[in-house]
Amino acid sequence: MLRRLDLLSWLTAALGIVVLGTVLASQYLGGLQPCELCLYQRWPWGAAIVLGVLAAAIRPARRVLVLLAGAVILLGGLLAAYHAGVEYGWFPGFTACTSAISLGNGDVSALRDQLLNAPVVRCDVPGFVLFGISMAGYNAILSLVAGLVLLTAAIRPGSSRSA
Repeated sequence: MLRRLDLLSWLTAALGIVVLGTVLASQYLGGLQPCELCLYQRWPWGAAIVLGVLAAAIRPARRVLVLLAGAVILLGGLLAAYHAGVEYGWFPGFTACTSAISLGNGDVSALRDQLLNAPVVRCDVPGFVLFGISMAGYNAILSLVAGLVLLTAAIRPGSSRSA
């Protein structure tokens, strides 16, 4: 039977895959272009995948890796909460904007045309809202809950006993 930390290790990696898969699908299949803060929010989930797989593979370091994954996800949740606050006008946002530019065949005029026609993705305007909550808001909720669950479960005595 899987122990609690074994299960949490795999669930952490699986949740990271689901979250990153969802945002990549919304970008590449749904056409929802990310802003700079959206791109930053992907890094903690990528780290959570790596830490979850490492925790599942390295038994002696499992508790530390699950704790680290929880902390990384929790920090990602704070970043997502900041981004949601920027979208709601509670906090000032970054001045930089991002867009997808391809260098193509190196033709300067084609690059200039791409730059002039590239959509500007602003961090203070949510690209998607459901029930009054943006994707950054949902990421904040999910990240804060998942991070706290991982930290609590890894710190709690008896975490290595059977689930």
